[in-house]
This record gives sequence, C-alpha cells and structure tokens, in this order.
Amino acid sequence: MGGTGGTGGTGRTREHVRVAVIGSGFSGLGAAVRLRREGITDFVVLERAGSVGGTWRDNSYPGCACDVPSHLYSFSFAPNPDWPRSFSGQPHIRAYLEHVADTFGLRPHIRLDSEVRMMRWDEAELRWEIETESGELTADVVVSATGPLSEPKLPEIPGLAGFPGKVFHSARWDHDYELRGKRVAVIGTGASAVQIVPAIAPDVERLTLFQRTPAWVMPRTDRAITAVERWLHRQLPFTQAARRGLTWAVRDLQVGAFTKRPNQLGFVEALAKANMARSVKDPAMRAKLTPSYRIGCKRILLSSTFYPALARPNVDLVASGLKEVRGSVLVAADGTEAEADAIVFSTGFHVTDLPIAERVVGADGRSLAVAWKDGMASLRGATAAGFPNWMTIIGPNTGLGNTSMILMIESQLNYMADYLRQLTVLGGSGGRVALAARPSAVNAWNRRVQARMERTVWNTGGCTSWYLDENGRNTTVWPGTTGEFRRETRSVDLAEYEVVRVRERVPVAAAAAPEAAQAGAPEAAEAGAGTVAESAA
Repeated sequence: MGGTGGTGGTGRTREHVRVAVIGSGFSGLGAAVRLRREGITDFVVLERAGSVGGTWRDNSYPGCACDVPSHLYSFSFAPNPDWPRSFSGQPHIRAYLEHVADTFGLRPHIRLDSEVRMMRWDEAELRWEIETESGELTADVVVSATGPLSEPKLPEIPGLAGFPGKVFHSARWDHDYELRGKRVAVIGTGASAVQIVPAIAPDVERLTLFQRTPAWVMPRTDRAITAVERWLHRQLPFTQAARRGLTWAVRDLQVGAFTKRPNQLGFVEALAKANMARSVKDPAMRAKLTPSYRIGCKRILLSSTFYPALARPNVDLVASGLKEVRGSVLVAADGTEAEADAIVFSTGFHVTDLPIAERVVGADGRSLAVAWKDGMASLRGATAAGFPNWMTIIGPNTGLGNTSMILMIESQLNYMADYLRQLTVLGGSGGRVALAARPSAVNAWNRRVQARMERTVWNTGGCTSWYLDENGRNTTVWPGTTGEFRRETRSVDLAEYEVVRVRERVPVAAAAAPEAAQAGAPEAAEAGAGTVAESAA
C-alpha cells in the first residue's frame, strides 16, 4: 500500500505514503472514502484507539444520542435507509461508522493503536515525518481529522485528588462501575449532562447536579422511524435524499437569526420557557433554570426528559459551580454541600486549544500550538500558515450552532480533494511539491470571518461559551450557512498559496573548487550534493 522513504538519519528505512489521515471518526473515514474515490490508495488512517468511531466511540455514556436528525447526520455518499429513530443514539451512529469502514474497503488502510506522538515537516524532502505508538513513517500530505470533541476537559478542583469515590469524565465512562444505589454528583449542564441525568436518575440513590450556568433546552421531537418509511427509503432512494435535502434547507434558513438578527430569537426563547413551565412547576426552580443570556449564545440543548428528571424526589439542583472537594463532601461556590460516592464531569472538551496542535511542528520549527497561541487561525478552515501540505478537517471557524457537521466535513473533503489534484498537476512527472498557505491569505480570511462574527448571537448574546477562546475571540463557529461554506471550499485558489518545490543543490565541490585550489584546501572537494526547497509564486 505504501512505498518506502528515507532513513531520516535513523539508519532505518521508513514507510512512505502519499497521505496520512489522523483519526477515524466521521472526518477521518470521510477523508479515506474521498481519497479512494479520487484514485488515491497510497494512504493510511492513523487511529489512537483499538477501533474506529471517534467521538461516537468514546462517548458511550447512558443516554448518549445525537441532536441532529439522523438522515442529515450521515454522509450524502453513504445514506442509511435503516436509521431506527429520527434522532439516533450512540450505538447506532457508531455502527454506521463501522459500516462505512467496511463498505468502502477502508480496513486495510486503518492502523489501530497508532496514536500520533509527533509530526515534523522536513523542509529538505518536502514531507512529514510522523512518529506513532506503532512506529514511524513519512507522508507527502497530512490530513488531521482528530476533531474538536476528542480530548475531555477536566477542571482543576481543590481537593479532588483526595476524593475517596469514583471520578470520571462523561467521555470516558466507566461501565464497570455500578451507579445503582450510589450518591452521584454530575458536574455541568451541557449537552451530555442533559442526557446523562434522565438516564441515571431512576437508578441512583441521590443525584446532585452542579449547574454553573443554566442552558436553554428545547423539546427533542424524537420518534421511531416506521418500517414503512425504512422500506420506502430502501426501495426508492430519492425519497431519503429528498428528506435529507428538505431538512438541510430548513436548517440553513434558520441561520440568519443566529448570524445577522439575534433579536429574532426572542420567539424561540418564549418556546423554551413554555417547555420548561410544562415540566417544572416550582417557580424557584424555574428561576434557577432560566438563562440570563440570549438563546443560541450557548448551544441550544434538546431534551424532553431533562426537566422531568429534575423534578424527581431524589434529584437536587445546585445552581452554582463546584468549588472544592473535602473528602466525600462536594462544596459549591455558593456554599452548598453535598455528599457523593461518584463524580461525573460533564465539562466538555479542549476545543479552542486542540492538544494535537502541540504535536505538529511546521516549516519554521514552531509547533502549531505556538503558532496559534493568540488564537486558532486557518485558511478556509483547512490550512495554516507555516505548515505546508498539512490540513485539518473541522478546523477553526467551521463549527455550527444548529445543523449537521457532516455538511461541513463534506465541504472540506471537496477542498482536500482539489488540494491534492493541484499538487499532482504542479508536481508533474514525479516532482516533489508542496502548497504553503500565504500568511496574508490566512489573515485576510480570518479578518473577514471575525468581521461577520461581530453581530452573531455567539458574540452578542451575553454569555461565555466554549465557542470563545481565552481571549474572548470566537475561533470555533462558522458565521454563515453551510451552503455558503460549500461554495467557499469548492476549490483551491492557488493565489492564496506559495508553491514550494525541491530543486537540486549546486554541488558544493564544483562551486568551491576554484577557490579551494587557490587556497590549498583539498578537503572542500569532499562536500556532497543534496536538495533544498525553494518557493515559486
């Protein structure tokens, strides 16, 4: 499948591939399928775990499900007529990804248990040197598909190390630990918490939910997809395509309120308050659960069971974040105390400080983390200045607030495919070549994105969310429709890139011989020839 490269000074011959894809979630498997469709079979998918699935493998907590309709949360090139529900659960989505890996013949390309330790750009050879848990290799192009929801974020809580019970993050659920009959504390009220709380509340002795900031919650209109519907989608595939297209169009029509007219979201807030009032009869409880920011500023959560679960007699809501732990006693910022046998952190992920960035070293010897120390920035959500032939799927400012990320992934796969086509054309007959995003192009793109971001609900809604980095800059969300993004990433504009080629070095011996002969320095003739990279507009 792959060729062989140089030794890199190690004395060992390392495998060389055209493309190395990092990660095997939706982005990684989608990239692999697109590579094969482009006629590229010289690639590997490097996966740190023992199976594919990405975030849908890692997040297996009770109640885990998607908040995007199933037929939109799947690849357009791999429709699934047999989704069992309108909003699919984690087991079905993970099974779908396994199915994609099998159907498109991806297994031979996938390297499991191969976490990437480091990637370094070799300027002389115009290739990436990659160190993994299972060995070393080189690649002409790296496609980073690690995703923003891959590394759990745990807050630093004084005294947590001395807690005598069980502690785990929702994305690292300990299925061997029995929660039944235990006193359980759930920290956070984000997307995973509103699914976990209703799922475990009937079984635990007592559940205490620590809420730092309330979330807006809308009903989750989930239902079973009937056998007739599934039969129709199998026999007449255009019906499923139409269902997907209609859902896509409706969701894209909603984007204007989020990005241009946040005041229009007041009607949606009224619906959310009515939803709360139906299940939460206590005015004091409703006050605790009502956000003070505009709906949409933080992620809108979907659940028809969260509020009823809070009304259970064995569930307590603490309207304050966890401040410290004293033995088995958890103390909130407002002084409220609760005893617990287990703590479940539902505290999100490292989104604006991607851990993979520390493992990518570019052309100037800097890591991507250092290059992004003042905030993530990329060209069209894909490439970064100083990192030739490296691109990311679901990069900066490609996130969404109301529709399917699969739409954005497929758009970026279009861009990836054209990027590789351009490299092939520019390389001609076997010549090595790289594309390096021009800093001016990256800056221009990001100025444009941030200018559009200024009036969005995510920046003006009055909240602090995981969409914002530590500088208060929104480096996460795309301030437009998915249709706009698809047009922006349809093809590569070579004017936004420097073309970097490899040329033969001038033989040092030939250049130095006349002077050396005059100076009486025969050792100069022993210098060899090699290659260096040069840029071409």
